[in-house]
Amino acid sequence: MQSLRILGAIGVTALALGLGTNEAHAVGAPAGTPINNTAQVDYTIGSVTTTASSNTVTVTVAEILDVVVTAQTPTVAVNAGDAQQEVRYRVTNTGNGVETFRLVMNSVIAGDQFDPVPTTPSIYFDTDASGDLSPGDTPYVVGSNDPVLSADGFVTVLVVNNIPAGVVDTNVGLTRLTADSRTGTGAPGTTFAGQGVGGVDAVVGTTGADSEADSSYVVSGVSLTAAKTQTVVDQFGGARAVPGARINYSIAVNVTGSGTATNAVFTDNIPPNTTYVLGTLRLNATLLSDGDDADAGDYTATPAARVRVALGSLTSASTTQTVTFAVVIN
Repeated sequence: MQSLRILGAIGVTALALGLGTNEAHAVGAPAGTPINNTAQVDYTIGSVTTTASSNTVTVTVAEILDVVVTAQTPTVAVNAGDAQQEVRYRVTNTGNGVETFRLVMNSVIAGDQFDPVPTTPSIYFDTDASGDLSPGDTPYVVGSNDPVLSADGFVTVLVVNNIPAGVVDTNVGLTRLTADSRTGTGAPGTTFAGQGVGGVDAVVGTTGADSEADSSYVVSGVSLTAAKTQTVVDQFGGARAVPGARINYSIAVNVTGSGTATNAVFTDNIPPNTTYVLGTLRLNATLLSDGDDADAGDYTATPAARVRVALGSLTSASTTQTVTFAVVIN
C-alpha cells in the first residue's frame, strides 16, 4: 500500500507478520557461522617442494542481541473523546540471529499534559500492511505470539489508545512502545552462555537488547482528511492495468474543525513497480515543477521515490486542496 502523509504543526511468525528489511541493519556475520582457519608452510628440501599444514582452528560466531524501535507516526492529531487512535511503530531485529521479542506499551509517561487510555487489547500487528487499525489486524498477546524476527527482519506494530474527554487544544499525551529480547537484556557485553542460535553464546549488543520509542497525541480542534482516487488508461485505449498503462492519481485534502493547521505538507510514495511521469504534479490544477525550487511541489527519486507538496496553513475556510500526478506501470 502506498503511503500518504498530511503533516501539520498541530498536528505469529515472522513471515505472517509481514517482515522485510529496514534502514537499520543486522550486525556482522550470522550467528552460528563457523570460521575455520588452517595455515601452511611451503619449503624445499633439495629439489623437492614440500608443504606442511597446521591444525585447523574453528570459532563459531556468537549471537548478538540487538533491537531498534522507531515511531513511524511520531505525532498524531486528535480530538477530545476520540476512540481507538492508533500510532504506528516498527520493531527491527538488528542482531545477527533469529530472535523472539516481547512488546510492552505504556501511556503513563511524565512530561505530557494527559495520559492516553489504552484500549483492550492495546497492541496489534499491522497484519494487512494498511498502516492503520483494520479488522484483519492481529492482536498481540504477550508470551503467545511474540514476534520472531530474523536478522534485519522487522514487524509493524500499532499501539491503540482512547483520548480522554476533558483534554483541550494543544494538550499533548505520550504513548510508548518497548521491545526486548526474550533471551535476555542487560549491559552491552552481557553473555547468556549457550542460549543463542544453535546453542552458541548470546551476547547483548549496543542497544542493551531492548529499545523504546514515544509517539505524541496532540489535541487539535482542526483535522485534515485526504481522499484518493485513481484512473487507469492503457496504451490500447482501455482501462486495464497492464505494463505501460498510466495511473492518474487525484488526492483531495479537506479541513474540518476550528483552528489552523500550519505548515501542512503532502507526501506520497511512488508505488513499487511503477515510475513517476515527470511533469504531472499539480496542485489545484496548477502545474508544479519536479525540482526542489520556489514552487510548492517537488519529486525526489532517492532514497525513496515520492512527490511532495507544501500546502501551507489551512483552516476550515480553506477550499479543497487537490493534488494530482501520474505513474506508469513498469
